[in-house]
Amino acid sequence: MHWIIWLYLPALFLLLLLSPRLARLKAGLLSLLLLLLSTWWLIDRLSGDGINSATLYHLRSDMEGAGVGDFSGYIVAYIVLVLLSLTPLLLVRVRRFRLPRHGWALSAAFAALLVGATLHSPLYGDAQRLYRQMQPVDYSAVAPEYVIPAQPLARPKNIVWIYGESLERTYLDEAAFPGLMPNLKRLAGEALDFRDIASADGSGWTIAGLVSSMCGVPLTTAQGDENSMGRMGRFLPEAFCLGDYLKQQGYDNHYMGGANGQFAAKADFLATHGFDEVRDLAWFKQQRIADKHFSNWGIHDDVLLDRAFDRFMELSRAGQPFMLTTLTMDTHHPAGHLPVACKGTRYRSQYGNIGLLNALKCTDRLISKLVDRIRASEYGQDTLVVVASDHLAMPNDLSDVLANLHRENLLLFLGADIAPRQVVASAGTTLDSGATLLQLLDPAIDAIGFGRSLLAAPRAASASVAALKTDASDYARYRAFARSLWLGEKTRMLRLDDGQVLVGVQKVQPPVLLEYDAQWALQSVYLENTSRRFDEADPGHRLAYVDRCTAFEDGLADGDWCALLVDSDQGMRLYRDAQLRRGIAVDAPLEPFHGPRPSVRQSRMISRQAQHTGPGRYVLELYASQRPARAFWVEAVSSQRKVVVAQQWVQADSDGRIILPLGLDEEIDDLEIRAWLSHAEKLAVDSYALLPAIRSRPRS
Repeated sequence: MHWIIWLYLPALFLLLLLSPRLARLKAGLLSLLLLLLSTWWLIDRLSGDGINSATLYHLRSDMEGAGVGDFSGYIVAYIVLVLLSLTPLLLVRVRRFRLPRHGWALSAAFAALLVGATLHSPLYGDAQRLYRQMQPVDYSAVAPEYVIPAQPLARPKNIVWIYGESLERTYLDEAAFPGLMPNLKRLAGEALDFRDIASADGSGWTIAGLVSSMCGVPLTTAQGDENSMGRMGRFLPEAFCLGDYLKQQGYDNHYMGGANGQFAAKADFLATHGFDEVRDLAWFKQQRIADKHFSNWGIHDDVLLDRAFDRFMELSRAGQPFMLTTLTMDTHHPAGHLPVACKGTRYRSQYGNIGLLNALKCTDRLISKLVDRIRASEYGQDTLVVVASDHLAMPNDLSDVLANLHRENLLLFLGADIAPRQVVASAGTTLDSGATLLQLLDPAIDAIGFGRSLLAAPRAASASVAALKTDASDYARYRAFARSLWLGEKTRMLRLDDGQVLVGVQKVQPPVLLEYDAQWALQSVYLENTSRRFDEADPGHRLAYVDRCTAFEDGLADGDWCALLVDSDQGMRLYRDAQLRRGIAVDAPLEPFHGPRPSVRQSRMISRQAQHTGPGRYVLELYASQRPARAFWVEAVSSQRKVVVAQQWVQADSDGRIILPLGLDEEIDDLEIRAWLSHAEKLAVDSYALLPAIRSRPRS
């Protein structure tokens, strides 16, 4: 955080105390700024780079499987900061030291300082960076650089790719960490060892590190917010990755990782791109492994890497070419973990007794043990081993030390016919790892995606070269191309398929709002707050909104799907379920309408959670202290099966009471109560109850 902020904040507190004029407003604004700065601090502790593309990705993807317990210290500190952020609201009650005569001048000074503090805060810089990254960019100039290898492999060797969680090569620095990683240092001397490998923007967290190294593209949050991973049918379906190519060459691709595969959609990525099997936390849980071998994140590395060797032997005996990928976990920030096999491991350092250093020393032993076992096996001669960091270390207990060192990713290639040597990469990033692997398998193949082999000299213009330039405008084209890989190019035709909307090559779960510009380029895809997005969209654009027909109609709704198209020329058309299933053209002529653009509704949960409900007749009673002035839809719906059980057009009485009869012919495991409202309508439900009909009676 910029040092000048620490000058602004005391001055703002002083000005707040000196004048009672607009005191509550000023206190509220100062508290809001402090809350935002506190939130930024927490995110920066987790990401290491403030609010960046990794933050957006994880906010929109599935967070299931995150080891929240590892960050309890940060969370407690954040709670303290939040409480301190509320102190301006208490200070307005202090009446001493106020100078009412100069109220307006002091208030103007407060406003000026508040604006200055905001502009000098990291919030403003991060907002600018994200805004620039999300702007539409013409990527046609770099599109020809995207390479999809197709020629057969000359030497289809088996591959074992070991990703070390946050295991950057910086930890091999003997001056900073003497004797910390002797085994990996030994392997580096026996390997093709690449130095100065950076992390390009869009590759600095685990799933992004996998995507960048295997696909040769940065992982970006896609247009609008369609990167809500639970709503997307496939992960980067237009990308062509290492797993896809090897699958074409007859390889079997297997993954073993100790964490939950659903976290950050790792399993979705692997399944979309050529992997036959994903063994993650769920698989290890089924193996009846003792609880002591699990951390907050998942299975410890000693068990993981032992099982990885067993799997290597099984696959080798099968005789089919394969790639086995594994991802360690015990060096995860902030403090790492020690597995049972390393409980006695200690690293004495000048920095004190730091748990992460012990975890690093353990991982050095475990990874090198796996590599040595593979190389010493009867199948070692026909196996190429890759040892790489997934990304540079995020904020951890050694961040202050790392900040003063030359940071670089680890990338080692070991094989019987690979001569040991060290190569200092010129403008190399993890985007180039997969391409380098391919060239080691076949000298004629030196590229995949935007990745280029690090063995090539001199370095041609590439995404990595652009990423390491001070001017980010060139790299923005590569990021924009990578965003297009989520949907593809042909996005003017929409079709409903098994409850999902086919947009280009992607299946999306409704509700979804698509925004097209005047040239029919898809500008944005929205999956959250779609009702508000519809009202706030550019009036010069054409919109396609797909949801249940209840979102658009006041009459009897049957639970089917509808698509509403509107444009800037007062054109509108509503397509119903049968038409959507056949497919509709977004650029088809619309029918004229008069008056303002219609508002649309979006379903909102009334029940706090889905509930199990047996067959029978019920009455739903709810009391709303705040409700729309007009009638609206209330429905009971089976959340997983998307079956509308009951639906009624209702309006609350003078007491705010709403009654909905409900008859169930069969047992429902996941019954939810929802209301359909526009984003401007408010509904505050004080209480609700689902009662058997015989017990239903008016309540006072």
